[in-house]
Amino acid sequence: MSLPDFLVIGAAKSGTVSLYNYLKQHPQIFMSPTNETNFFALETMEMAAHFQGPHDREAVKDVCVTTLADYERLFAEAPKQQRIGEASPLYLYSALAPGRIKHYIPHARLIVMLRQPAERAFSNYQHYRRVGFEPAQTFQEALKAEPERIAAGWGPWPFWHYVQMGFYAEQLARYFALFERQQILVCLYDDFQADSVQVMKKMYRFLGVQADFVPNTAVRHNMGGQPRQQWLFAMMTRPNWAKSLFNAFIPGVWRQRLRDTIHARNVVKAVLETEVRLALNEVYRQDIARLEGLIGRDLGHWLV
Repeated sequence: MSLPDFLVIGAAKSGTVSLYNYLKQHPQIFMSPTNETNFFALETMEMAAHFQGPHDREAVKDVCVTTLADYERLFAEAPKQQRIGEASPLYLYSALAPGRIKHYIPHARLIVMLRQPAERAFSNYQHYRRVGFEPAQTFQEALKAEPERIAAGWGPWPFWHYVQMGFYAEQLARYFALFERQQILVCLYDDFQADSVQVMKKMYRFLGVQADFVPNTAVRHNMGGQPRQQWLFAMMTRPNWAKSLFNAFIPGVWRQRLRDTIHARNVVKAVLETEVRLALNEVYRQDIARLEGLIGRDLGHWLV
């Protein structure tokens, strides 16, 4: 039976898609061919009470893995000498995941990437607006609707719980209660943005693989912002004949460069309003103070 040696457990919208792709480049690492399987969060979840939001059931059906047999098949082709991993940001937020991970892979190493929680929530909202999931016209409307949405069973995946997902200390405490501290590596999105190669090398050392390997971090995956032209964004991201033709005739490296160029010109970076950020910072203030003690980092810059 092949199961992961390590997991990237979150947080959502904290660079985890880029992290998945950079880890995948390492010759000593085998990453699950499916990103965000969410297996350990969903295997024992009572599905009927959840996933009632727009596109929830469709997303779970298309992407997630809910049985052990299907999960094991993802790693069947992994060479024995490689470290096996997968990335599912729902694991950090899920109250079920820590126990299920402990049950199946008690010695697994766990990687956490944390982003300033108000920024994380806003980025999450912007992403769902961009792909056409989020019906609320403004971030404030979505925040106001969150308690009602949770009560109605929206999510937890896709990530409609914008505010609730930002209480990292509460979430990490569940893992610290079950796993040895040396099994958990906590990194900050700020550091990843500033020097992604150094953060990756830190992760490689943590995983026990060749630490001097330098991944290609030129491509940032799942970038934020709102499209100027929605039709162009849809043509680039959703299945269609033009995209298929483009992929068939343009070499992979040129495809990515062209996509990045088009994305940069078509997407406007949205800015979180100062008063909304400050209000959310107050909501998170006590949890951030607790988080500082848990991870041994000064997070004062998160509160300005």
